[in-house]
Amino acid sequence: MAEHGSGARSSSNGANGGTGDPRNPPVPRPAIAVPDKQTLRTRLLAARRALTAPQRAQAAEDLRSHVLEWAQDRPDGPVCAYLPVGAEPGSLDLLDGLRATGRSVLLPVVPPRPGALDWAPYRGADSLGPGPLGLREPTTPRLGPAALRTAVAVLVPALAADRAGHRLGRGGGYYDRTLGGSAPGTALLALLYDGELLDAVPADAHDHPVTGVAMPTAGIVVTGNIGRA
Repeated sequence: MAEHGSGARSSSNGANGGTGDPRNPPVPRPAIAVPDKQTLRTRLLAARRALTAPQRAQAAEDLRSHVLEWAQDRPDGPVCAYLPVGAEPGSLDLLDGLRATGRSVLLPVVPPRPGALDWAPYRGADSLGPGPLGLREPTTPRLGPAALRTAVAVLVPALAADRAGHRLGRGGGYYDRTLGGSAPGTALLALLYDGELLDAVPADAHDHPVTGVAMPTAGIVVTGNIGRA
């Protein structure tokens, strides 16, 4: 009996990564293969371009519904958002829906030199005009980068995110230079299509995480970096 008990303990240690039995070495856990950023961006952008107009419209409506319901639980205060470009998820209907609940909506203004984004109020489609990089931006008075600290939530564009909160953007770096200026406790929500919440995305030390993601089917998913959405 003593020999049997000793052998059982030795086998258990090996299975758990110990060194008890050299004939039964621990099996290493496979690492998650994470592609480089540019490879992943290329793949994700191709998948977005493959979406049909009806698919994008349905996704925009589903996201609008999820985010408006989620926003009901946020404290009073402005929401910083963005204007979708091309096949990016999101819509003017979402921005108008936030305004219809009485919230102030702030939209980004790209600065003339690389740095944190400026912000200006969104007051409907008539308040938009052409901006740099082929974007539209508010024509209302600029409030400065510090306006971000007044926001109770920030809707963030992203190509993908993972459950740790790492976010993959388009590579311009504007949001990574901006989000660190948000007030403590601010919800940072990335808007994604289904299938863009991944096991892992490549991240560098300067990349700023998000606290949650919104997807058409799954709705709001809290990411693990802070534990709040």
